[in-house]
Amino acid sequence: MAKHGKKYLEAAKKVEATRSYTPGEAIELAKQAVYVKFDETVELHLKMGIDPRQSNQQVRGIAVLPHGLGKKVRILVLTQGEAVKTAKEAGADYVGAEDLIKKIEEGWIDFDVAMATPDIMSKVGKLGKVLGRRGLMPNPKAGTVVTPENLPRAISEATKGRVEFKLDRTAIIHVALGKASFTVDKLTENLSAIVEAINKAKPSGAKGQYIQSAYITTTMGPGLRLDLKPLLSARTA
Repeated sequence: MAKHGKKYLEAAKKVEATRSYTPGEAIELAKQAVYVKFDETVELHLKMGIDPRQSNQQVRGIAVLPHGLGKKVRILVLTQGEAVKTAKEAGADYVGAEDLIKKIEEGWIDFDVAMATPDIMSKVGKLGKVLGRRGLMPNPKAGTVVTPENLPRAISEATKGRVEFKLDRTAIIHVALGKASFTVDKLTENLSAIVEAINKAKPSGAKGQYIQSAYITTTMGPGLRLDLKPLLSARTA
């Protein structure tokens, strides 16, 4: 079992381990428990009541955060033809085809979001080993395989703070809400947007209680259990 330092243990004293907090209470307490000098990320962790081994019980999608993630998002678009101009005008940081594909094959991954247009996916497919394990591989379900006409919208959303969520093999979803420096109101509004998106992504094979438990934490801080009733009803007070 990992040992925690004195500062963590002091922060953990602020949290009642047996209590379930409303989203607003949990976020406020998570902010108060910050003990490091850098601006930590506030995270949401959901234990889902579904079986990730079943193809009809997969959960994956995107949520557009009203207040973003509090960081510069570097966007790569793999495309060709007229879509190159469209992507550049929409604000993508890196746009290209074979040149960027080769660069990525050689190990370059200095970007946060990778998108591709359908006409180049046959060439992008070989990047699966590099991008797949980092969660950067363009995928239609994640909204990152985009038609040329939809590139401006997709790039705009990613720039503002579009997050991808995906069920892992232990039936947990991990997703960022924003920075600890955000106000409680901004973080709770981001939280509501994520929970709404995850509810909309409920798979056809889901049975019983969809979200079984939820916790909020910061990068280095203690976890706080959320009361599911106000969380799922979008009451964040």
